[in-house]
Amino acid sequence: MEVASELSPLSGVDAQAKPDIERRAIYRDGPNKVPLNRRQKITSCLSHNALTILTISGVVGGIILGLILRNARSSSWSEREIMYVNYVGELFLRMLKSLILPLIIASLVSAIGSLDLSLSGRIGARAITYYMVTTVSAVILGIILVITIQPGKYGKSDNSTMNNNLGARNVSTVDTLMDLVRNMFPPNLVQACISQYRTVLTRQPNNTSDDINTWKITSEDASGMNILGLVVFATVLGITLGKMGPDGRPLLNFFEALSSAMMIITNWVIWLSPVGVLFLVSSKVLEMKSFDVILGQLGMYFLTVIVGLVIHGFLVLPTIFFILTKRNPVIYISNMAQAVATAFGTSSSSATLPVAIGCLEDRNGIDSRVSRFVMPIGATINMDGTALYEAVAAIFIAQVREISLTFGQLAAVSITATAASIGAAGIPQAGLVTMVMVLDTVGLPAKDVTLIIAIDWLLDRFRTSVNVIGDSLGAGIVNHLSRNELAALPHNVQSQNGADHHTTSI
Repeated sequence: MEVASELSPLSGVDAQAKPDIERRAIYRDGPNKVPLNRRQKITSCLSHNALTILTISGVVGGIILGLILRNARSSSWSEREIMYVNYVGELFLRMLKSLILPLIIASLVSAIGSLDLSLSGRIGARAITYYMVTTVSAVILGIILVITIQPGKYGKSDNSTMNNNLGARNVSTVDTLMDLVRNMFPPNLVQACISQYRTVLTRQPNNTSDDINTWKITSEDASGMNILGLVVFATVLGITLGKMGPDGRPLLNFFEALSSAMMIITNWVIWLSPVGVLFLVSSKVLEMKSFDVILGQLGMYFLTVIVGLVIHGFLVLPTIFFILTKRNPVIYISNMAQAVATAFGTSSSSATLPVAIGCLEDRNGIDSRVSRFVMPIGATINMDGTALYEAVAAIFIAQVREISLTFGQLAAVSITATAASIGAAGIPQAGLVTMVMVLDTVGLPAKDVTLIIAIDWLLDRFRTSVNVIGDSLGAGIVNHLSRNELAALPHNVQSQNGADHHTTSI
């Protein structure tokens, strides 16, 4: 408990959840156990799972309401009537979309700017390299699984279960990849907040060829946030502020405060999700032509994500850990059981942070300078489970919509899912915010997030657990590879510096 007490500022926006975490820790492991009576246990259980219970109620209530409305008349519901039912859910989605820009920019700048590369450059470089390698591998694994299993095509008949109003855009793979690079360097940051560059190929009247490479090349500013350009700018700004030292600290403090504020606001919006989910699910039930097919597709989607998380969290990551450290990953992960259980119960990487640091230092013998340096950054930018889930979800939705994605679009999903996982807040169901961004990248409507929102509350717990496992294994790898640098650094200076720099980074 001394570790959790010393690191109380690290819990950020999850400060309200921390007393309960500490109380459970005292109850289980503290020297002076304070047993809780049955009423206190029930109250504590309900308070910790209130959002989950309400979300489940919203899903069940939405299905029931949708079925009642669906069977209330013999004729199908009109598009306008469905729009009325969906109105409250639409407002909820608009709230989520409004948080994307400030959430990602503030999170990236504060996390990267807080890295003290001048004092422990090699330690920070190893951590960032591990984060990027594992996140990209998770995205690639998710894409391979969803393309192989094809959950969105499961049980499909000739009649589509949804109205497909999306037109295919004539563009080559090369154009798509070049547009990705162009969008990484926006000429106008303000414009990048509302639009992104897109190549347009137009057939000329005197051109009868179907080869799009012979068509006229123009461009347009497509509606939608240029998130890649903003991520690149935020990364460069964060690195710059970190190198400026005390001179850059005032601006870095601003982004850290903004990041904390946006997490609080995001948490408020997420608490509206039960009501939003109820109407979103109801409207989706009314819109679906074949309820059985959608249930089959959703079940296969759930299975695809779970298989990916299991392979990545309990095969890929432990293998990397064993190769680099020669330690038994099974024992290492078992020592993190308390942190993994907390992650599954709270669906929050930030709330799990004090418990995870305690497990690393007390049970796995990780140097406190590494755990307090690596874990806060990992809780912010290393979201392997979220990255895998968002890649699978975007391609699944495209399969349901019967839209074939090109190699360039798959590459766009990979890059955007990686960026989205970095920008996702470490709070319950924050992945819904960045999921909208991934859909926009491949031209899918944001409202299609409702196809997966019914089971997102459950998948969120599994992917958060994998996120924590990835962060913990990363701390062990960095600790092993940095043992020489750690021996050369003053212990008290590094520990204090790490605590100061990461107080508000989450």
